[in-house]
Amino acid sequence: MNAYISSFTADLIGFAGMFCIVSAFAYSNVAKAMNMVLFNLTNLAGAILLTISLLVNYNLPTLVLEVVWMAIALFGLGKEFMRRRQAAA
Repeated sequence: MNAYISSFTADLIGFAGMFCIVSAFAYSNVAKAMNMVLFNLTNLAGAILLTISLLVNYNLPTLVLEVVWMAIALFGLGKEFMRRRQAAA
């Protein structure tokens, strides 16, 4: 991926990802009623963007963290969609 994205562009993508994750965290602390789909999608998007950045500006521990972050967000989305499906039945 290094041949297609410059280090600077990767940093910008990483900053966008960081903004998503920090925004989701802030939202979780101020929302009166959390929208779990919005929360987990925002976290997932942030982790994906940071992963793209890390594929250019490689850092293994942080890359592993982002993979775990994506897995947790996907788990949360799955759990929420199952809850909604059961509530609709």
